Amino acid sequence: MERLKSAVPAELRRAVGEGAAADLPTTTSRLLAFFDSLPLFHQVMRELTDPELALCRKDKGRAAELKGKGNACFSRREFGEALGFYSQALRHVPTNSDGMDVNLVSAIYANRASTMHKLGLFKESLRDCDRAIAVSSNYSKAWYRKGMVKASLKNYSSAIHDLEVALSTEMTSLGKSNIEQELKLILQKQENVNEVGTSDCGSKDADVPLAEQPQKVIIDSISTPNKGRGMASINDIPPASLIHVEDPLAVIIMKSSRETHCHFCFNEAPADVVFCPLCTIPIYCSKRCQEQAVGDISCNQDTYLEYDDHATSLAKLSITSSCKSPSSKLFAEHRHECGGAHWAAVLPADIVLAGRIMARDREKRMLYGKSVASSGPNLDLVHHYDHHSPDNKLESQIYAIILLLCLQNHYRSDLSWTEDSLSQLVLLIFQIKVNSIAIVRMKSMDGGPELTVNKGVSAAEGANMCSVEQVRVAQAIYVSGSLFNHSCRPNVHAYFLSRTLVLRSTEFIKSGSPVELSYGPQAGEMHLPDRQKSLQENYYFSCQCSSCSELNLSDLVMNSFCCPQSNCLGAISESTYYRSKENFVHVSLGGSYVWKLSLPDVSKVGKDMEKVARSLLGNSGASLNIDPGCCMNCRSHIEVSSAAATSHREASKINRLKEITLLDKTLIPEALQSLKQLKKLRHPYSKVLAQAQDTIAEAFVKVGDQEQAQKHCKASIQILEKVYHPKHITIAHELIKLVSILLSLGDGASAAATFARAEAIFSLYYGSHMEKILAYMGTLKRALRCESTTGAC
Repeated sequence: MERLKSAVPAELRRAVGEGAAADLPTTTSRLLAFFDSLPLFHQVMRELTDPELALCRKDKGRAAELKGKGNACFSRREFGEALGFYSQALRHVPTNSDGMDVNLVSAIYANRASTMHKLGLFKESLRDCDRAIAVSSNYSKAWYRKGMVKASLKNYSSAIHDLEVALSTEMTSLGKSNIEQELKLILQKQENVNEVGTSDCGSKDADVPLAEQPQKVIIDSISTPNKGRGMASINDIPPASLIHVEDPLAVIIMKSSRETHCHFCFNEAPADVVFCPLCTIPIYCSKRCQEQAVGDISCNQDTYLEYDDHATSLAKLSITSSCKSPSSKLFAEHRHECGGAHWAAVLPADIVLAGRIMARDREKRMLYGKSVASSGPNLDLVHHYDHHSPDNKLESQIYAIILLLCLQNHYRSDLSWTEDSLSQLVLLIFQIKVNSIAIVRMKSMDGGPELTVNKGVSAAEGANMCSVEQVRVAQAIYVSGSLFNHSCRPNVHAYFLSRTLVLRSTEFIKSGSPVELSYGPQAGEMHLPDRQKSLQENYYFSCQCSSCSELNLSDLVMNSFCCPQSNCLGAISESTYYRSKENFVHVSLGGSYVWKLSLPDVSKVGKDMEKVARSLLGNSGASLNIDPGCCMNCRSHIEVSSAAATSHREASKINRLKEITLLDKTLIPEALQSLKQLKKLRHPYSKVLAQAQDTIAEAFVKVGDQEQAQKHCKASIQILEKVYHPKHITIAHELIKLVSILLSLGDGASAAATFARAEAIFSLYYGSHMEKILAYMGTLKRALRCESTTGAC
């Protein structure tokens, strides 16, 4: 890209950078004409589209080589390494009907099944056995392995059946003898042991139905001067109500998740990953996901949002459970990307996503007998093209030209374009930049809490608190979901079941009120200046939500310092606060940003906020200026720059504990000294203090001191309850950390009470999907049940 950008003449680069959306037909045509005469551009296009140069081609020789490496690792009992080699062999081996070597493919599946059997991955091993048998039904080794895995699962009747099939298909006398010996042993075990049935391991179903039947919730599109289009409630909406369910128009996996998550459902990939039959790029968790991405699978019952396909009609929306026609086919989103070229693996994710939307539009036109000559889909979403930087405009126009030619190369003469195609494609790219939503997964940072504990016995050193983080795994366009506006204190929560977007109310929403989610920045999570900067840079608007237009406790304290007077709870900020006679507060940070905030009703202000900023809230009608370093209560002063430098240094010392896996106990006293210094500098409600307490709590867990871990974990939660509202999901996640510590201490009663509190918050955000999204909740429930019934487990 940099080579192509630097090749563009200065005058043309300036015309592109200074041009508006209305100028796109001219600038894109000029850019295309320039590249058409540039040898470098044709070289780039050949590298992206020529099958002979593709890096993602299937290669039988490479597959055989990788299989050999896997065999060598298996012989050395290096089963983890063997598994990796066999999977890579399956990635490269041709599996389409034309070029498949049946013996090689079935052997690799059987070898991977054997490896997973050795690793205790029984269900995954069975699935690979079935895949090998599907390729070669008389493959004795696959039937043998399937029988042995079922024997490990104590499903002896089924194991005997599979071994008998293996025996009947085995050609060598030595092989027959080995199978007969195993059959004899299993028959003896069957007589002495009760059988355990095995669940169906033949397939993994990526579809996640909505189990609950939502009440009728109707939301309507509205338009306001400050926020433009948005959504509002028509009726009163109770907390935890299902607001909106929608499948994506188009979606693409993030490059960082390509090797760890399924490219269709975006769940974490299992050990027995399935690959695209035509290229080596994507991985899938199951044959079903593979078929949905590449084609040849029908859709069955689903829950979805009824809306106009391109959202051009802003009619009322309502949640509806429906059944799609069994004959309707899902759009095969990957098929146009794997025709022997690797451009989809090289271009940025948002560009590939634009290609999927264009391909989907073409397929839809073909399905309904419409002309494929089109300027492209009209999503009726904002693009803010004129607000983007000159460099972004140039880069996106170049990518639009490349993408258009890649699509033409795939569809050949079957695809024609109007003269506005490039312009529309550029705008589509910017619509994706502004409106795409990141699909996230909850990732456990430690594999779950320490659950096997005895009363009064500390967990072993090296343990971890039960903690999770959100991981961005995919990028998607939800046409109707994009109509929901942002709030830094949202009243709905977004989460994902597979690739389906689900919105749920987290508080009571009165009829006629805005229904708003968070685009990322939230009060308590980010300070006001940081929230505004992030939203302006990524979405090109200045937020005017309640948290950004009214003075609030969170923004006053989260980055603040404490007053030097020991009996004063006033906050000291690095910002300048000026209260006008009209009772507005103007906040500026370094003179770069100025925000105008209204003062809250003093009669409704909580005691905490009154103690923190009494000067700002009192003396109505009088002007007041509070400079950086000045207490908002008593007007005492500190050298704020020095305090900030010292605070950063001490916090950095504490954060080093996170980087050490096997923690030495001798490092904790130094961290405690740093915490002591932070307490002298930072406001008691400062988020810096909360993070420091949390880090030290985790350090105590690692060294096995659960009592101290409990103390610091509780201290962190007490601060966060001031920074966030009490039912914020962050509080629930912190409470779960405390539950894992209390379980390790054997304090089942306190753990159960804390868990119930966290569960109540999670229920607001996830409803009946809580344990599906947060898998560890089920594990904790079982541990608490065990603790309460036996006293130890």
